[in-house]
Amino acid sequence: MDTKLKVLYVDDELINRELFKINFSKKYDVYTAVNGFDGLDLLENQPEISVIISDMKMPGMNGIEFIKKAKEKFPAKRFYILTGFEITPEINLALKSGLILKYFRKPFNSKEIEAIIENKLK
Repeated sequence: MDTKLKVLYVDDELINRELFKINFSKKYDVYTAVNGFDGLDLLENQPEISVIISDMKMPGMNGIEFIKKAKEKFPAKRFYILTGFEITPEINLALKSGLILKYFRKPFNSKEIEAIIENKLK
């Protein structure tokens, strides 16, 4: 039986989604989405996904907007932002309010992300 943790990574850039899969698919079941709308659909169809990591800057719906919508429907899931930019007031507010648990910088440190995910499992 497959008991791998299911992780969703949302990013509009293919190279980032591929890198994420390469880094994490041995340890986790990795799902990817190209935007927040696809991410919401995936969460509806894959209720066992428990960790969601989203890029911040995406067309149509940014990472925080996506996570706000997703968290309304799925409050028990754990949400994180991954960004190539410095922490913004919007990200800071999301951290303070508990909307996201942490934010990661690009290029991401797979050991840091894994440690946070594993730590949250305990």
